[in-house]
Amino acid sequence: MIVLLMVGVSGRLLGQEKMKNMESMAMSHAFSLNLPMARNGSGTAWSPDASPMYGYMVHASGWMFMFHGDVFPRFNKQDVFNKGFRGGQKWDAPDMLMAMGQRKVGMGGLFHFNVMLSSDAVVTGKSGYPLLFQTGESANGRPLVDRQHPHDLFSELSVSYSQALSKKADVFVYLGYPGEPALGPVTFMHRVSGMFMPDAPIGHHWEDATHITFGVATLGVRYGRFKLEGSSFTGREPDEERYGFDKMRFDSWSGRLSFNPSANWALQVSHGFINSPEELRPSEDVHRTTASATYVNEWRRGSYFAATALWGMNKIAGEEGSNAALLEATLREGRWAFYGRFEWVQKSVEELNLDAAVYGDAGRQFGLNTGTLGLGYDLFQLGHLVVAGGGQASVNRPAIDLRGLYGRAPVGGEIYLHIYPGRM
Repeated sequence: MIVLLMVGVSGRLLGQEKMKNMESMAMSHAFSLNLPMARNGSGTAWSPDASPMYGYMVHASGWMFMFHGDVFPRFNKQDVFNKGFRGGQKWDAPDMLMAMGQRKVGMGGLFHFNVMLSSDAVVTGKSGYPLLFQTGESANGRPLVDRQHPHDLFSELSVSYSQALSKKADVFVYLGYPGEPALGPVTFMHRVSGMFMPDAPIGHHWEDATHITFGVATLGVRYGRFKLEGSSFTGREPDEERYGFDKMRFDSWSGRLSFNPSANWALQVSHGFINSPEELRPSEDVHRTTASATYVNEWRRGSYFAATALWGMNKIAGEEGSNAALLEATLREGRWAFYGRFEWVQKSVEELNLDAAVYGDAGRQFGLNTGTLGLGYDLFQLGHLVVAGGGQASVNRPAIDLRGLYGRAPVGGEIYLHIYPGRM
């Protein structure tokens, strides 16, 4: 399991922390020698500079390496009081492990690589884990509905090169197979506002689902507090065989404008054309538009507040656009983490795999609401590895016409351990 790999890595890294050449490379951003490392998000997306960083760092022979990961062993029941017919329950352990490395090249150049792995498919199987109102991708030739799909074993394998033109300006190129195009905010599992939450947002496929894309090429330029970038990438989402590499197509495109007005804020707007994202609906192309704002404020070490407001819209030709909105926040106080996430998403009869003869034509949309509150507490540390315990409760509010399936307001609950690296 990923956590065992992390324990092994931690033992090696702790023995290297006092290497004499630690100062051979500054702690810089992945795509600029002139930006702080804390601005790293996912793919090429920006986080606020004030974001706390969790992980292990090692310097060796001009290289800087960093390791990060999360695992959530848990019990998850999506309809605690059995009010409907679509809730599920499962023991599982969503996880991911990241390794990054970078080194300076010549005057102002920076080479960087990212590796992200997940054993989701081993632990949860092809059908992933239960999550009411979630949709997207497929398993055994059927759409996944009320379940979150597992992530691929190879979730990111990317390289990049950036060149500083001045203190205020950089240009960069990013290549991933798989990787993440310039579309949407920092992905949910990497946002400081969401890193203590075990579940993906139910608006994931309206907001940041392109974070695992088999074939990405991004060019970008930063000037001062602004960044403009564009990507060519594969529109088709990963298939249900989670251990291999899908075909590169480069049939889709996106553009994103990012602006960090201060150390506490990260703003972005983006738009993309996604060619045939769903394997079971190959004739449907999607235009996706997103906008987000993330805020982080740490008033003393170990005590901070982080929040993200996010909107996404999918538009399919001949249909009305469907929207998703999210507000999530985490308050960290010492060993405690208090968090919440509130979402509203429009999903169609087709998206929810409903009978059109009963619920109307395939394009009819339903408004779905879900709110989650939870808390975690750091129980103990093993070296630099933190083991926390926690729990959360969710209240789901389906549209009136769907209450025969889901119940009036099904309540979900989870208890879990959270294993993650300590602060850097």
